[in-house]
Amino acid sequence: MKTGIREARGDVVLLMDGDGQHDPAETARLVEPVGVYDMVIGARSAADQAFVRALGNAIFNRLASLLTGRPIPDLTSGFRAARRNHLLEVLPLLPNGFSYPTTSCLAFLKAGLNVAFVPIKARPRAGTSKLRVARDGVRFLLIILKIVTVYSPLKVFFPLSLASLLLGLGYGIWNVVRFGKIPMGSALLIQLAVVVFLFGLVSEQIAAGQERK
Repeated sequence: MKTGIREARGDVVLLMDGDGQHDPAETARLVEPVGVYDMVIGARSAADQAFVRALGNAIFNRLASLLTGRPIPDLTSGFRAARRNHLLEVLPLLPNGFSYPTTSCLAFLKAGLNVAFVPIKARPRAGTSKLRVARDGVRFLLIILKIVTVYSPLKVFFPLSLASLLLGLGYGIWNVVRFGKIPMGSALLIQLAVVVFLFGLVSEQIAAGQERK
């Protein structure tokens, strides 16, 4: 897939899975809006997916939406069309295995590019999926965190810092009320919160500097 993007000569690249679930007749609906949008993704409905897969995708869609600040109805759809020049820009971020749909969608959104979702009808897949819920679910989660950390580090570091701060304060207040002293663990959690926040702040400045370049 990455080799195909490099070798393509058109301004627009169309990507689709090879398991038969995407209808080639719908390609025009995805390609036509490219120009107004930088990427157009064919969004499947939950009814077109197996229950476990639909549930997992719904969780990842919700998490990605929260971290990007943009509604994402189908993060993992492999049926999409995009400007080739922008795909080349994010190509180093794309994995050599699965998950290029997740990575490219998030990379486009966090880079400030225009992404649209077009409802499509997915057909039953041919053959057996190679994806595994536990193994690939963790991989998708790490990809989401990685891409968001590259473009908007505070989206990841601030919640971690806040959780550590609240946990440290709660633990400290509970010990003061019950034992009349502040434990070392509370102080360490509060210090950790400060360090994580400052690290996220520095990372945010670095990411902003890279965008200006």
